[in-house]
Amino acid sequence: MARRKKGLSFYQKKKTISRSLVAEIASWAFVVAMAVLLAFVIVFTIGRYTTVIGDSMNPTLVNGQKVLMNRLEYMVSSPDRGEVIIFLPHGNENYHYYTKRVVGLPGESVQIIDGKLYIDGALLEEGDAFDLMEEAGIASTAINLGENEFFVLGDNRNNSEDSRSADIGIVMKNWIIGKAWFKLGGDGAASGFIKAVD
Repeated sequence: MARRKKGLSFYQKKKTISRSLVAEIASWAFVVAMAVLLAFVIVFTIGRYTTVIGDSMNPTLVNGQKVLMNRLEYMVSSPDRGEVIIFLPHGNENYHYYTKRVVGLPGESVQIIDGKLYIDGALLEEGDAFDLMEEAGIASTAINLGENEFFVLGDNRNNSEDSRSADIGIVMKNWIIGKAWFKLGGDGAASGFIKAVD
């Protein structure tokens, strides 16, 4: 029987890839892909923010405050009364973003009488949340909202350029960029979720 020679050998063993190694690589690839997908969804839905310009939304939002927006929600649904939206007047990219509260919905009639808001001829009970409006603007006569049309007001009703102004007017759904979702602190402003008003 021949003996093996002792000493150096330059023979290399063939490496084989085990199934467990392939499974582990696949699981890590899946985790990375899911993390990238989640990051994309977060950036797409709430990754955009805007800065509030002016005092029209006081005390809810203050001048210079940053607001994160949810851009996905209104792709699958429509704004409800009381929600704060971000839009471009007339869809014009040359305007800055406007932040206002939805008060009139598609198919409704909106009118301001003696400083109070009427929807379909009935007073909208808003409690003491907002001041009586000194100017009714174009809503001094009834405005009938068509499909995908919204009427918006600022919370600081007597210091707001909103749907009462002919320059802004009725807001079409396709002009809406997103829902104002979360306000960031700054300049003494409180941070937190932006609540709808019933």
